[in-house]
Amino acid sequence: MKLDKNFVIEELRKQGKNEHVQKALQELPDKIDHEQHAQMLEKFGIDPGHLAQKFAERKLGTPTP
Repeated sequence: MKLDKNFVIEELRKQGKNEHVQKALQELPDKIDHEQHAQMLEKFGIDPGHLAQKFAERKLGTPTP
C-alpha cells in the first residue's frame, strides 16, 4: 500500500515523536510503501502494519481508536 509522506509525518506528530519529524522529512520518499520501506518506518518508531491500517481506515472513513 502506498502511503503519503504527509500522512506519515502527521502520525509522527500525533505520537509525539517530533524528534523524528525533520529526519523523516529528509529521508522518506513522497510515496511510501509500508512493506518496502518497513525498516525505515521502524527506525522512526512507526509500526508499518498499524500505519497501513490507519491509512486504509482513513480512506474508508472508518474512525480509528
